[in-house]
Amino acid sequence: MSIKGLFLGLLFLCQSVFAQTENAIDSVTANQQGANVIVKITLKNNLEKAPISFSIASPARISLDFPNTSNATGKNVIDVGLGEVRSVNLIEVPGRSRLVFNLNRALKYATFVEGNTLIVTIDGSGGLATAVNSLGLPAVDKNEKTAAKQSIKDIDFRRLAGGEGRVVIDLPGNQVAVDSRLQGQKIVVDFFNVNLPDVLKRNLDVADYGSPVQKIITERQGNNVRMYIEPKGLWEHSVYQSDTQLVVEVKPIKEELNKLTQGTQGYKGDRFGMNFQDIDVRAVLQMLAEQGGVNIIATDSVSGNITLRLIDTPWDQALDIVMQIKNLDMRKNGNVIMIGPKDELLLKEKLELEQKAAIADLEPLKTESFQLKYQKAENLQKLFGVTADGSSTTNRLISKRGSIMIDPRTNQIFVTDIASKIEEVRKLIQKTDIATKQVVIEARIVEADNKFSRNLGAKLGFADLRKLSGGDAGYQLQGNQRVAVTGNYLGVGEQTGQAKITEKSFIPNTQFINLPAASIGGLEAGSIATSIFSAAANRFLNLELSALEADGDGKIISSPRVVTADQLPAHIEQGQEIPYSIVALSGGTAVFFRKAVLSLDVTPQITPDGTIILNVDVHKDSRGEETRFGPAINTKQVKTSVLVENGGTVVLGGIYTQEERNDVTKVPFLGDLPLFGNLFKTTGRTNNKTELLIFITPKVQLTGSIVTQ
Repeated sequence: MSIKGLFLGLLFLCQSVFAQTENAIDSVTANQQGANVIVKITLKNNLEKAPISFSIASPARISLDFPNTSNATGKNVIDVGLGEVRSVNLIEVPGRSRLVFNLNRALKYATFVEGNTLIVTIDGSGGLATAVNSLGLPAVDKNEKTAAKQSIKDIDFRRLAGGEGRVVIDLPGNQVAVDSRLQGQKIVVDFFNVNLPDVLKRNLDVADYGSPVQKIITERQGNNVRMYIEPKGLWEHSVYQSDTQLVVEVKPIKEELNKLTQGTQGYKGDRFGMNFQDIDVRAVLQMLAEQGGVNIIATDSVSGNITLRLIDTPWDQALDIVMQIKNLDMRKNGNVIMIGPKDELLLKEKLELEQKAAIADLEPLKTESFQLKYQKAENLQKLFGVTADGSSTTNRLISKRGSIMIDPRTNQIFVTDIASKIEEVRKLIQKTDIATKQVVIEARIVEADNKFSRNLGAKLGFADLRKLSGGDAGYQLQGNQRVAVTGNYLGVGEQTGQAKITEKSFIPNTQFINLPAASIGGLEAGSIATSIFSAAANRFLNLELSALEADGDGKIISSPRVVTADQLPAHIEQGQEIPYSIVALSGGTAVFFRKAVLSLDVTPQITPDGTIILNVDVHKDSRGEETRFGPAINTKQVKTSVLVENGGTVVLGGIYTQEERNDVTKVPFLGDLPLFGNLFKTTGRTNNKTELLIFITPKVQLTGSIVTQ
């Protein structure tokens, strides 16, 4: 090649490079058209296609990236103040310029390229934005007529392994306008300027697939197509487009009662939206890195273009979607994420592991001893996989050339292996050979009772002693007929002389009513007696009133206390063993014992946040009434599992008993008479209240000498 040709070639190359970087933004103007804001961005040269654009919901922003473009306006901020648009920021970095629209709330937008002017339409009503041209009329794309004649190709539903429901719509092209939104508990997706074949105009019932999606309804809406997706339960959804496929994914949410909000399935990135048409995947990764504030390194094998549309999606979920579409994987190290093809990353890791294994086969062995402080060496036998003779191992904590020896006498462990494996053993021992925490558990059992009893009664009798005074007994009826009245048959005989009167039997035999107050607790009732008699002291009307009342309050407090190590059971009891005998079939007698004790069984578990889980079993037994088979045992028990703060007190349970009883014994009819009826009846009233409460208080304390058994 001649020098002249070389010079012309270099000149042509420089002109090409200069041509790629010479475009510039000359002006940015805005005006309001109804609820919409129309922004015109004029550049030095014509635009071949619309720039990369994406939106962010919080804070509400729309960003446009112009590659190989500089800022020639001389301004970094342009105040707009129209509708929901506050201002526009112009940011120039090497190789590109970015325009950021600052909005009052998240809105939809549309772009249209007309020569060297980009027209951005921001819909202030919150609906789907329609692009306009420089005259303010709806823009007509050269592909619009073709797209209007095209139809949706297919609608498919799939259930993923995690229970997600995925609706896949095959579009006729990647330029179809799509709008998705929530309408109550339904997901509504609109497809503009497309047809729906009759075979796809149907209702899909997919409830049997076991995903949140229950029905998919697709129907025509004039020149458009509308789809309703009906999920149930707790769910969240995402919508994204890859080339000609639109995917609506509905994920079930596992309800967490301790969280105020449910969902996000682990994605924590800021939500935003983006619309890419046939863009380099490395440029998408760069934009996601800026959005997430992380460093992303892509291997040289990451290449190709991608068409992607995302709506209100966390940036880390968007990264997962891109990797899924391009069959990529990532490895994260701190704030740096390396992304590459799955096979390439797996092969690289395999080579690194093989290299480490080869080094381990050649590295010299070392021997180091470890003196255990709190653990017993035998307890680590299973952990390390050491055999019973202590001379070999099957555990892969150490390399295949390593060995572990345990000396129970000195409580030491001897490890022979390469330096890296010995370091792993050291870290494991540091984590396990630690002082065990102790828990002091104190239970308090409070029994309180309030007892009240009241009994009332009366005795009433009549005696006629005129027969003993030489007169006539009884009362005259007619002629020589007389009648005698007394308490019973024998009393009549004694009064009329038919039976001999004795001092022991005469008074009881004269009683009409014998209903005295009942005793309480073995104590007899107090009484008062009176008699009405004639002047000759030969006729008597006797009355005895008896009454007894008992009122008592009592409290029994039992307080067992025990100390145990974390996750080790403890038992304490105090009481008596009661003997009882059983007669065997052979005629012999065997003596057995039954326990009536106060006992506490507890196993504490200290959680990482310092609270304590207690498995508690409390018995409060006492000797009951005697039976012909031996004494009965009165049993009170609480068995439960409870979470308690360190040093806190919790009521495990309580038993409250109230006995109310009113007893009346009376003579029919006479006992119902007003006022005088009390002489013909006995009454008893009982009101007993008992309450049992069990409190428990655990406290954690450290120890430096306890050895785990």
